[in-house]
Amino acid sequence: MATTSRTNEETLQKRETGNLIAADKVEGTGVYNAAGDKLGSVERVMIDKLSGRVAYAVMSFGGFLGIGDRHHPLPWSVLRYDPRTGGYVVNLDKQALQGAPTIAENDAKFDWNDRKWGTSVHDYYHVPPYWQ
Repeated sequence: MATTSRTNEETLQKRETGNLIAADKVEGTGVYNAAGDKLGSVERVMIDKLSGRVAYAVMSFGGFLGIGDRHHPLPWSVLRYDPRTGGYVVNLDKQALQGAPTIAENDAKFDWNDRKWGTSVHDYYHVPPYWQ
């Protein structure tokens, strides 16, 4: 009985198994373009509370040591996990990312629920909104 309990505890403590990964482990993961160039890293994952779907990965891009970073909300559907890099790949280059929608990191007034803004982000990346 103690072995079963310990096995269950170890399973619960794992942050990555098979196809599943804990959100806190996604944070900090590199984001690359198709050529293998690192574009940035996932700073946070935004999950729709009602549907349970991952809506966005907020990617930090540019800057040096966290200063001057730009923060891009990437629709989760544009990211593809690549086991070779141990990161996510997007079909973007650095130039396309320069014109991509951004959010201010410490903008307390930013409204993630603004569907007009959300639609414009999804339109930029040519993917349907996650809520549809």
